[in-house]
Amino acid sequence: MSSPTTADLGSDLVMYAARLVRQVRRDHALPGGVRVLSFLDEHGPLTVTALAALDGCAQPTMSASVGRLLEAGLVDKRPHPEDARSSVVALTTHGRAELGAVRRTNGQDVADRLAAHPGRTPEELATAVAVLRDLLTPPTEPERTP
Repeated sequence: MSSPTTADLGSDLVMYAARLVRQVRRDHALPGGVRVLSFLDEHGPLTVTALAALDGCAQPTMSASVGRLLEAGLVDKRPHPEDARSSVVALTTHGRAELGAVRRTNGQDVADRLAAHPGRTPEELATAVAVLRDLLTPPTEPERTP
């Protein structure tokens, strides 16, 4: 039997990462709109249209999600700094705290799963995290000498 290729391992990584995310979501009653809060945390204030594009949903669907988050006090809408006809959605202090709580819950879930597998170490988890982080970061171009 031959060793798996990098492409095979990459496929497995995506599959197992997605399964882990789905399992963690099933195991915990997470508030609706966590994905939107995560987008805002990663990208800063965005228009509803930009949020819809990031999420791969229709603008009316995202408008409804943002409306629920507004009612819950997790986000607010501000005038767009460059387009008076538009507004941007931003995390509130409460939204940032809620997102932090969700992330702590997710982290504890993974820590508990790791503890259930004594053959796996926190160092291995740190390596997995570093690899995923690096895969999500665009590579920097090497400096060019004139």
